[in-house]
Amino acid sequence: MPRASFADTARGICIIMVVMMHSALGVGVAMNGTGFVHDIIAFAKPFRMPDFFMVSGLFIAGSLTLPWRQFLDRKVVHFAYFYGLWLLIILLVKAGELRLLSPGAFLEAYAAGLVEPFSTLWFIHLLPFFFLFARLTRGLAPFAVLFLAVALHLLAASWPGDDPYAMGSTLTRSTMVNSFCLYLIYFLIGHHFRARIFAFARLVSARPKVAIFGLIFWALEQAIGVRTGLADIPGFTLFYAIFGVLAVVTLASLLERWRCFDWLAICGRHSLTIYLSFVLPMAAGRLVLVKSQLFDSVGLVSALVTAGAIMASLALGAAVRGMWLGFLFRRPAWAHLASNSAGATSPPARLPV
Repeated sequence: MPRASFADTARGICIIMVVMMHSALGVGVAMNGTGFVHDIIAFAKPFRMPDFFMVSGLFIAGSLTLPWRQFLDRKVVHFAYFYGLWLLIILLVKAGELRLLSPGAFLEAYAAGLVEPFSTLWFIHLLPFFFLFARLTRGLAPFAVLFLAVALHLLAASWPGDDPYAMGSTLTRSTMVNSFCLYLIYFLIGHHFRARIFAFARLVSARPKVAIFGLIFWALEQAIGVRTGLADIPGFTLFYAIFGVLAVVTLASLLERWRCFDWLAICGRHSLTIYLSFVLPMAAGRLVLVKSQLFDSVGLVSALVTAGAIMASLALGAAVRGMWLGFLFRRPAWAHLASNSAGATSPPARLPV
């Protein structure tokens, strides 16, 4: 399946919403309030992560037929490397805050993080399990696999978390198990319905006026569903997520028409760089802005922290490219299972290709 720029733009929209959510929640706690960014992330809650997983499933068909060694290298070891590396980095930075003051306490926290994903890294922790599931079930009827995924979603959604800004489940004590059940269906929709999603994106591009009216209608219906709590009811969660995913695809396809929005596709192509590293500049930006008391608007500070974290992450990725620190975002040759014909590092990491 060829790449499509709308997918990069859609991924860019999603990664911005993810950074926006974490930035707003941190600023809200620090400033003891909420702002307009909190309203945006509450609006996006039903579709933010489903869209991320759907886009992740769009391009996996070719990799499912690779020899097992190559498949594991690209879809399991790849993400395991970045998860293990950035778990180490974040724990080192937060060691004082988390009271990891002895080697034993630090190693215990690191080992625990390999089982129970740490903070924002849960998405990287979960993706390899989705790839493995798709590989192991590729010989089964798609209807049966999708039916199982829907059943798992309904089960997990029946035990919802209490976060008004992020979709979650309390089905078990394991974040990985809960998230696997909750989001698998969206990954499989991206995989099994990829041809229809690409066709839908082409239709949107061909009929932009109709698409804009559709987006307006969707936004009104989405706002009502979020405000009334309808979007959180098991079953309706699927409805609102799927239509939200289609809305993001529609918006991404429309924004492709204007070069001034190319920066969204850039964010999408470097989404893993942003996802891995935004926590550190986000925390620094929040600390500076809150302590300085330059602004008393929670919404404005949240927006500034979001923008600063994204730009800092992209700048860091560009700065280390070609340097010895390139291993932060580019898997080195020694971290491969399959042989690298060039004997060099892997291409820059994305979410996922």
